[in-house]
Amino acid sequence: MKKLSVVIVSYNARQYLGPCIRSVEQAMKGIDGEIIVVDNLSSDGTVEDLKAHFPQVQVVESGGNIGFAKANNIGIRLSHSPYVLLLNPDTVVGANTLRQTVDFMEQHPQVGAAGVQMLNADGTRAPESRRGRPTALVALYKMCGLARLFPNSHRFARYYMSWLSWSEPAEIDVISGAFAMLRRKALDQVGLLDEDFFMYGEDIDLSCRLLDAGWHNCYLPCKIVHYKGGCSDKTTVSYVRVFYKAMIIYYRKHHAQTNFCIRKLVELAIWIRALLAMIGILPSRLVRTRVKTIITPQDLLT
Repeated sequence: MKKLSVVIVSYNARQYLGPCIRSVEQAMKGIDGEIIVVDNLSSDGTVEDLKAHFPQVQVVESGGNIGFAKANNIGIRLSHSPYVLLLNPDTVVGANTLRQTVDFMEQHPQVGAAGVQMLNADGTRAPESRRGRPTALVALYKMCGLARLFPNSHRFARYYMSWLSWSEPAEIDVISGAFAMLRRKALDQVGLLDEDFFMYGEDIDLSCRLLDAGWHNCYLPCKIVHYKGGCSDKTTVSYVRVFYKAMIIYYRKHHAQTNFCIRKLVELAIWIRALLAMIGILPSRLVRTRVKTIITPQDLLT
């Protein structure tokens, strides 16, 4: 049996998949592992490129753009290893990251999921590497700016848990779906990703179900680079609709018992943010930046 299965969902991600897979293969040296790519009907030649240049990778064609959660579940069900890594295609994994993460999971059997230090394309740390459970109040503190004003406050800054050290392992609430190392035993207990989420929010939902079942979620300081949606266009009405719909699905699922007024206030804030995002689409599309440099796994050793 393999020790680790890496599941990557792709949708028109050909330019990112090559560097991603090569970084995974390098990081998986010494680990008995496999890579499974589930393609959601890409039109950019992704499948053909994978079959030509990465014959060792198991490629599964989903037959349509079925969403992130459903496609990941296909990959998880095809694997049988004790650890499953859900990995975005627009990432580069550090040379020691997989070994360190698997070792940590082996040494801490109570940990159901682990995430890592995600770096943006410019080398800055991504705050979503460590997140708290987004209760109604936690979300409101973030939306109204209190989290940014008081980054060391355990009350106001819980959304990104920004008081935590970047250089030390720590317990957190939410693991990012961009890099989510999952224990199969935990998945067997709580279930796979909720397919009501087309894309976005499914990682928060799974993280909370793991916590509710008594598992621990942890942040580790080993590194990856995440190009943050490099293979999806975040300056479209479609993106805004899917993203904020996922937020509503999450709150209605996990906070049905929250005070009615607070819950409706959060939902109103979500829709206002969605409206503002749509209004901001035009200028953001006029000023577009493209990633020109792909960071290598060796760059992440320091």
